[in-house]
Amino acid sequence: MTTPRFYHPGALIPGSETALAGNAASHASKALRMQVGDHAILFNGDGHNYLSRLTSIRKQEVLAEVLEAQPCPTESPLKITLAQAISSGDRMDFTIQKAVEMGVSSIQPIFSQRSIVKLTGERAEKRREHWQNVAISACEQSGRAYIPPVAPAINLSEWLAQKPDADAYITLAPSAPLTLPQLTSPRGHISLLIGPEGGLADHEIALTAQHGFTLVRMGPRILRTETAAIAAIASMQTLWGDFIS
Repeated sequence: MTTPRFYHPGALIPGSETALAGNAASHASKALRMQVGDHAILFNGDGHNYLSRLTSIRKQEVLAEVLEAQPCPTESPLKITLAQAISSGDRMDFTIQKAVEMGVSSIQPIFSQRSIVKLTGERAEKRREHWQNVAISACEQSGRAYIPPVAPAINLSEWLAQKPDADAYITLAPSAPLTLPQLTSPRGHISLLIGPEGGLADHEIALTAQHGFTLVRMGPRILRTETAAIAAIASMQTLWGDFIS
């Protein structure tokens, strides 16, 4: 049986005792029916797993002793920032969840001309927090101990003006002349831009090209926004990352 993994938002020090966070405590005691003495893996996003042993289980509290820090060799050699135009419904959650499972290092939600979802102020921050929790849950499931940060949403033109630091800049566009295998293998950080439902507008695609982005297509078919992101990341991990290592 795989040792359960739980996110713990705080310091984890071997030899200390800590209380599992509310959701983790409920999952451990009620869903998994864990017992005192059972082992769990805790992680806080610092890149390590922390082997722990449950020492007390009560209705509202589960305590665990942190036994040791362990290396977590699950990070991809590729450092991919996914700049994803915000999609509607559950599509954005799905995209973030699967992108994190496949190893992206950060996520930048983008407002573009054809974005259906409009977010401002407190509502925008609540959605960012929700998306960050989606990323945390994906790390919990996939065995990652580094948590990709989800940045506040920003307009495409503003994001491009900031010129995010990367060694390779890629925009997916159905009419692009190149495919991923035709690109030189990146040696460093990759910025991958995906459009919303309906795709990026022509002037937006042209703007990304002006900022040094290479236009790339994913084969002869037009993919949905959530499919495009996952297909591109999976292809990058296969070509240049750790999917076939």
